Amino acid sequence: MSTPTIEWIGGVDGHLRLIDQTKLPAETELLDCETVDDVWWAIRKLSVRGAPAIGVAAAYAVVLATSDSHESVKSACDHLATSRPTAVNLFWALDRMRRVADDADRDELAERLLAEAKAIHSEDAEQCAAIGRHGADLLEQTLAKGSGILTHCNTGALATGGDGTALAVLFELHRRGFGPHVYADETRPLLQGSRLTMWELTDRGVKATLICDSMAAQVMREGRVAAAIVGADRIAANGDSANKIGTYGVALHAKAHGLPFYVAAPTTTFDLSLATGAEIPIEERAASEITKPGGVMFAPEGVEVYNPAFDVAPAELIAGIITERGVINPVTTDTVTKMVAN
Repeated sequence: MSTPTIEWIGGVDGHLRLIDQTKLPAETELLDCETVDDVWWAIRKLSVRGAPAIGVAAAYAVVLATSDSHESVKSACDHLATSRPTAVNLFWALDRMRRVADDADRDELAERLLAEAKAIHSEDAEQCAAIGRHGADLLEQTLAKGSGILTHCNTGALATGGDGTALAVLFELHRRGFGPHVYADETRPLLQGSRLTMWELTDRGVKATLICDSMAAQVMREGRVAAAIVGADRIAANGDSANKIGTYGVALHAKAHGLPFYVAAPTTTFDLSLATGAEIPIEERAASEITKPGGVMFAPEGVEVYNPAFDVAPAELIAGIITERGVINPVTTDTVTKMVAN
């Protein structure tokens, strides 16, 4: 992908530039964010999305708040934390920026914060590459070349500071000549699978087929896919994994058809303070995303709508969690803690 998803322009007095993902795939429009509020809105309206990318964007947003004032940094972090509740990388990145600010003298505050934001960005790219390698090693050992692999939502370069999480695995398999055939769920109601994942897959030359979310079980029944792999926005200590709504259904379908269901995520996406997925906060979004997508009415005016943005796949349905440190298998509190806590 020639245009970076997230890019810092200039020095300490610079600004954040993002691909506006709400405009894809029709046009690649760049969004210049010059204030903390600009980034808050970009996160809230999904111009930037995906747990790792949200964390990176929020870290850079803190730099925009710097006016040689520790108080302005604290205020910015508190404000950014209200943008979206589920993606734990957001809070992890903000906590990291707070710690740097607490340790920095006033005259070095801006430079220290920018250096830390760039480090978070760089580390995420390295984690993505490692996830890709570990996941490709695993699937090469367990699947036949050219196997169909189902994915849900978008977990590529658009969702991270690097090559992605679940898509990084598929990109690495493609680079190795494994020839995966990716089946991408459209991912209702905002169609991240059709708009974003298919855009990335076709851009990389990966063989891919788009399907409606409701077709996943039939595709599995017909033997078109041999595994499913998805990302995550927050993973509890026992391995329960929150991801874009519809992921739980994919996990159930995979279990019913005897197929492995994998989650790919960096260790920064784990929240060991939560014992199980029942404690993960689930964001609810506007009814209009369902009733009036793209400004076109698809439901009678005033109908009651329930629109959770995420659901939770229980650990017992997950064949393995692919991290930058290796694969967690089996998925239990003990194995998660051993991999993540160090």
